[in-house]
Amino acid sequence: MENYSFLNWALLLGSFGVLILIGWLSSRVVKDSDETGFLVAGRSLGPFVGAGTIVATGFSGWGFMGSPGVAYEFGSVEVLGNFFFAPAMVIAVLYFAHFLRRRADELGSCTIPEYVSQVHGGGQKLERLVKGVAAVITIVLLLVFLTSQIKAVGLLGASWLGITLTESALLMISVIILYTMLGGLAAVAWTDTLMVAGMGIGALVMMVQIFTDISLTDMIDRLNAIDPELLNPTTSDPYGDSKGSVFLVLPYAFLFTAVLPYMAVRFLAFKPTVKMHHVAIWVAPMGCLLSLVPIVGMYVRVAHPELAEADQAMPVYLAKFLHPALAGIITLFILFAMKSTANSLLHTVSSAASHDLRTALFPESKASGARILWINRIWVAILGLVGFLMMLYAPPFMLSWLGILGSGTLLAVMIGPVFISSFWQGNGYGALAAMFTGLVTSGSFLLFTEVGWVEGPLYGCLASSVIYITVSKLTQSAPAGAMARSC
Repeated sequence: MENYSFLNWALLLGSFGVLILIGWLSSRVVKDSDETGFLVAGRSLGPFVGAGTIVATGFSGWGFMGSPGVAYEFGSVEVLGNFFFAPAMVIAVLYFAHFLRRRADELGSCTIPEYVSQVHGGGQKLERLVKGVAAVITIVLLLVFLTSQIKAVGLLGASWLGITLTESALLMISVIILYTMLGGLAAVAWTDTLMVAGMGIGALVMMVQIFTDISLTDMIDRLNAIDPELLNPTTSDPYGDSKGSVFLVLPYAFLFTAVLPYMAVRFLAFKPTVKMHHVAIWVAPMGCLLSLVPIVGMYVRVAHPELAEADQAMPVYLAKFLHPALAGIITLFILFAMKSTANSLLHTVSSAASHDLRTALFPESKASGARILWINRIWVAILGLVGFLMMLYAPPFMLSWLGILGSGTLLAVMIGPVFISSFWQGNGYGALAAMFTGLVTSGSFLLFTEVGWVEGPLYGCLASSVIYITVSKLTQSAPAGAMARSC
């Protein structure tokens, strides 16, 4: 085992070196005189890298750690729910990405909070208020999501390396902070593309191992013997009480890709010449392959139905069913999956703090490009450490649930100002009302009721959208639209 421990450390440190090298190389995109280099990779992403970073960020810690745990607990409903993310991402890329990229480019928007403020206009004071509120809510909710990602990567790293959760989480977040500081979104996107390749290989290897060990028919028979609800559920738990609630994952996943700031900012980073159907051609197979990962949870349920915690399904699989050397490589790929979302969340919350809050509070600041770049980088380090501390002191939680609390609630916050505004233009007052409504509605459903994980955010989306339109109509004398400006 000591030899394999040495191999695990060698794999980890080697990957750290590659990630930091990519961060350093991508720092060439970050120009001292142009903040777009750090915030949107200088609008330089091509179809393959763009697709890679979208899929890697969407299928991440929850996909490789949380989702198998949900499949272990609830069965086939999670496999179906997870699969919906692939077509949803393709639809978002084909039918929304081009609009958002073009409109943001016209306005000079470098972040989603900035886009929200500029597209609604209303004068400098209202724009600053909208941007500041959007930034604060983004920071708070994505820090919640980041906490779940740090814990996921820490749990897996601890069992893999034989160290404590705290040591593992600190090690992982430190490297993520370093390469994100170096290259901003370019570093995030290029490392994500490397990571998604490893994730795909890992998913393929796991499926081959599972179905060479047990036939699909045998797996079905044994799951039925444990609990018929695992394969033929009468509800869509944890997504909702009705049997059809799981199909709500499709619109949820579409909005997840199109609206959430850490996903949608990738659309702003594409080259102007990129054709979105070229991006979709890469997104589809990547997403379909990674959609298979929850099957691991059902396989472990057959072999070890006595697990105390469902979230241990993937660690148990790696320890019990793969050769230690192969398990080490697959674990590295799974760590890649978790890092791909963690770095995206960290980049987005730091951008909200360093760019959106800064320009909302100090619009007349004349800081040089070099100083602004260092502000961007310092906030990456500060908020990365804040996320780590939140993980240390957070009460026990299920990884997937906490991720949905953060991302699903932010989805309800942003749907009106980002998505509804693309075909019905409201104003800044409507945007503010919609953000607060989405925050309170989705957050309350997820925290204080027993509604499904997808239903709560979608109720929040509905309430937020209605309020966005209603308040905008009631205050329609307020001016809408804004002059383009450079970030």
